[in-house]
Amino acid sequence: RFKSFIVHNGVFNLQSMYGTTEEVFFTNWDSGGPYWEKDNAPAQKTYSQFNPINMVNKWDTPMLIVQGGVDFRVPIGQGQEAFQAAQLQGIKSRFLYFPDENHWVLKPQNAMVWQREFFKWLKETL
Repeated sequence: RFKSFIVHNGVFNLQSMYGTTEEVFFTNWDSGGPYWEKDNAPAQKTYSQFNPINMVNKWDTPMLIVQGGVDFRVPIGQGQEAFQAAQLQGIKSRFLYFPDENHWVLKPQNAMVWQREFFKWLKETL
């Protein structure tokens, strides 16, 4: 059982991710194909059994959700949806947003904030 999660540019909804990522190749490869291919058993299994949005009712672990504003691989909506789901369930959660970062936090001043918030979160939740 985990006491805390730190989610950095995580995927929340595989279906909406499929339509908004700039790199559909990875999503096709990881999921087995598009979600609308009803005869594609591997894809249907992925979207029904492994889509994080289908597990929200089982969430109870505190989570820090980190998101870059110019991440085209995992667009901001994924982090916003996860944060909203946690908040609406009363789960301790925080949304750390870097509007000028992409999939990675590369700017030195932002990296310092990321490190500080990362360890602060662990100290609060472990």
